[in-house]
Amino acid sequence: MTDFTPTHSLLNPKFEGYKLLLLDQDNVVRRYDLPYKTTQASSYGKSPLTFEEVQSRITHNHFVPSAIKGRGIYVDTNHQVIVVDVGDTTTDPSFTAVYELPTSLATPQIDLVHSEYPSAAFFDESVVFVGDGRGSLYVLDIPITGSATLLANFELVDKDSAAPGCSIPFRVHNVIRTSDTTAVALLSSRHYGSASDPSTKHPMKYHEFDVWAARFTLPFEMQLESLTLDIVWRRRGEDVPMLMTYHQARSAYLLLGSSPYRKISDPYAAHYDASPNEIAPIPRPEESLDAEGPPQPTKPNPYSWTQTSDVVTVAFPLPSTTTASHIRITFSQKTLTVHVTSLSAVEGFTIPRYSAKQLWDGIRPSTSFWTWDREGEHQFGILAIHLDKQNEGTKWSHVFAASGTSNVEADDVDVPETLDPSELYDIREALEKYTAALREGEDASGLGLGRGLPTLAQGEMDEEVDSSVGRLAFVTWVGEDGSSPAWSASLRDSAFSLLSTPLPGAEMGPLSLVVKNGLDGTRHMLSDDPTDDGLPEWKHENTFSALAFVLASKRDTRFTYHASDMIFAFENGTQDRGGNVYIYRGSSPQELWAKQSVLTVGQGDGGSLLGICAFTSGSETGHTIICLCENELVILRDVR
Repeated sequence: MTDFTPTHSLLNPKFEGYKLLLLDQDNVVRRYDLPYKTTQASSYGKSPLTFEEVQSRITHNHFVPSAIKGRGIYVDTNHQVIVVDVGDTTTDPSFTAVYELPTSLATPQIDLVHSEYPSAAFFDESVVFVGDGRGSLYVLDIPITGSATLLANFELVDKDSAAPGCSIPFRVHNVIRTSDTTAVALLSSRHYGSASDPSTKHPMKYHEFDVWAARFTLPFEMQLESLTLDIVWRRRGEDVPMLMTYHQARSAYLLLGSSPYRKISDPYAAHYDASPNEIAPIPRPEESLDAEGPPQPTKPNPYSWTQTSDVVTVAFPLPSTTTASHIRITFSQKTLTVHVTSLSAVEGFTIPRYSAKQLWDGIRPSTSFWTWDREGEHQFGILAIHLDKQNEGTKWSHVFAASGTSNVEADDVDVPETLDPSELYDIREALEKYTAALREGEDASGLGLGRGLPTLAQGEMDEEVDSSVGRLAFVTWVGEDGSSPAWSASLRDSAFSLLSTPLPGAEMGPLSLVVKNGLDGTRHMLSDDPTDDGLPEWKHENTFSALAFVLASKRDTRFTYHASDMIFAFENGTQDRGGNVYIYRGSSPQELWAKQSVLTVGQGDGGSLLGICAFTSGSETGHTIICLCENELVILRDVR
């Protein structure tokens, strides 16, 4: 499985939130009318777009950065390739139409497939691969000044599709030099299967997308006629890839998408929707669903706990026949000892016993204390232990250091923090109901110790909204010949939640991804060095605390990108309402606060945001971000 395990020392349990850092809007943001308009409108076939196609079009980046700093291209509404050159702060950007893509005539076969947005990827500083969105690929040589030269023209044809004589619209994701004599272009397209293909029997529910690796010989030579692409390998999945690249150290391709990408020869795994009568409950730990008789009650946690900025309070239930003389508690700076001698045994209840148990963080033994509330009219009383924090202001994730880890003892369960201190005493009622259920055979399942919510975002947390942040993602590794590398055999299809991909043009080094880790976003970089078992290593570099929480409040986000120490969340914007970019900066694990900024990108008449790229110049320490809108170009200067 893909391992994005965070490094504990890089997490920030003390983090409180973000404070606003004001940026000078007039000094940072520059706006320029777009002489060559672009649009997100497109023509489609007779069948409706799938959800995956709609989502991929929303997140499609129409602006493509060049290896030359400050240069990028896009395709306008008249199918012209436009070069944009952004100079320093003293000059305005220039716009040059360098090539006009041929416009194909409409045919009956075109209605069978959906056209794509034009797309492109630079091979080097001058050679760029441009897809017209209708099945043609143009290799252009763009000089520093002047018009582009057409080096070659190719078509993508699938003989096994529902329209074998029609070029398949595709998207260009990346172009990589794999050797001195070979280049490979990574493309994606919707799969239009034949009538015998299982996915075509349910066109609205089951649909797939193909990934193509097309090979080209270097150096490029001019070709007068249109050629068919030389396909090296092909994979198939259930969604449009979000990112595709090549890992030089492993001589393998990395495909990132919302599904794994299988070999074409592998059988189609048809989806099956179970009926309500076929849905079985999920067993709890140590619960047997095959056991006869009434369901067994759920055992409450061994203790409940809450915390303030300076004290952790832990509550243990004890039989009410226990006296203070039966309780022995010892505090040390790092450990807690709890020994209780009970005069009577209660069925289903275990007396707590902890000997020098390692705490999650340090305490002050001299000011820590405990109280015992017998509540004689009840079967259980409450032993409350008050631990004075050594590091005031630190939020404890657990009471004990081993809680929730993989190597735990029987009593090292992951006990969630109780939100309301008054709920500590609910443990008494829960245990009384639990022990009564054991005697009487009643179902007490679902009882617990409080609501188990973390104190972060108290009163603001919306589990349904927060769980929807990020995109489901899988990593698929493909060898140069299209096979699965031998070392990837042990990797299972493990999903994770992706929050951000690299800011186009800004990250030229190893690939990094920001993934969801609770409320945080952890940035992991793909290392060239393998792990001890030979698998790829995703090294945790830094943490954007509470990133998932703050992104949950952004409902119109179109692009979310990251640099090494910043997150950029771009709103879409519309004709009547401009969009913003929200900038979140990283902080060290010792800092309580991080900085955030907001800049207005669109002003309504600029239209929707369609593309983003960035670069850094020698005279600036921050990023210059180019924002392509439908009617204007917006440049954010020296953002840091």
